[in-house]
Amino acid sequence: MTVVGPFGLSVRDQALEADVQTGLAAVEAGLLDATKSDVPFITEAAQHLVLAGGKRFRPLLVMLAAQFGDPYAPGVVPSAVVVELTHLATLYHDDVMDEADVRRGVDSANTRWGNSIAVLTGDFLFARASHTLADLGPEAVRIQSEAFERLVTGQILETAGPQEDRDPVDHYLDVLGGKTGSLVAVSCRFGAMMSGADESVVDILTQYGERLGVAFQLADDVLDIASDSHESGKTPGTDLREGIPTLPVLHLRAAAVAHGRPEDLELVELVDGDLTDDARHAEVLRRLRAHPALEQARRDTVRYAEEARAMLAPLPDGYAKAALAEMCDAVVHRAG
Repeated sequence: MTVVGPFGLSVRDQALEADVQTGLAAVEAGLLDATKSDVPFITEAAQHLVLAGGKRFRPLLVMLAAQFGDPYAPGVVPSAVVVELTHLATLYHDDVMDEADVRRGVDSANTRWGNSIAVLTGDFLFARASHTLADLGPEAVRIQSEAFERLVTGQILETAGPQEDRDPVDHYLDVLGGKTGSLVAVSCRFGAMMSGADESVVDILTQYGERLGVAFQLADDVLDIASDSHESGKTPGTDLREGIPTLPVLHLRAAAVAHGRPEDLELVELVDGDLTDDARHAEVLRRLRAHPALEQARRDTVRYAEEARAMLAPLPDGYAKAALAEMCDAVVHRAG
């Protein structure tokens, strides 16, 4: 049994372990190759986040989904490179929008080179992803373009916020389906499709990926409130301090509106205040950790993870299916 990929996923079969490790190593080489330019400065900027590491969550899913067909098929590794390049490109853009200082333990691109270079580097990565994608055929181009449209739509909806007649929690879950679920779903779809798996298997794994992607982001929301820095690898309450709406805060706001309890209204007022003040920030974290809204967010995370697991039921039993199910367990474990 060897630990690979995000969450310390354990692979319990030597052949599967070898396929996954070989595939991920090929993806890493493909990412470095795809981010090279004749202009050294562009190479440096484009490889900035590649070299910083990361979970490689999406390529891992490509490799596991490919086990339901021919994992050595020529399109498997390039499709994993495409989804990871697309993900990396969105990180460059996200950091500009969020005015982030750090990404993956290093200075964000916008901190190091400014917003314009960061945005243009993200665009460069999108271009390189498209170049690789073109070799995978028109169906792959259509699938990726639809997913990218959903991703951008989710980002726009998050930035615009819910309309007055829309429940903020439902709006947020739709946003996550676009921003995170769409590309995770495509990772599973590409792995199965490029391996030549049956169309029914491709559909099952696509639906699994959509739900797993949302569960993964919801677990991050819970971790932002509940974890310490040792667990999560980042400072607790980072999203909270930056005013980024997450599910526990949305549940808190809903409870304050529905029940009007003074303690909930007071906590909402604190959340809406200046959380750059360390004492105020610590007080909000303490109170949110004890609030039912956090447990409600955990239940939502578990629900999406269990929906993802349930999607796997029709697939043939085996080590790849067990590994995908274990990823659902890992997401739930992250959320506590």
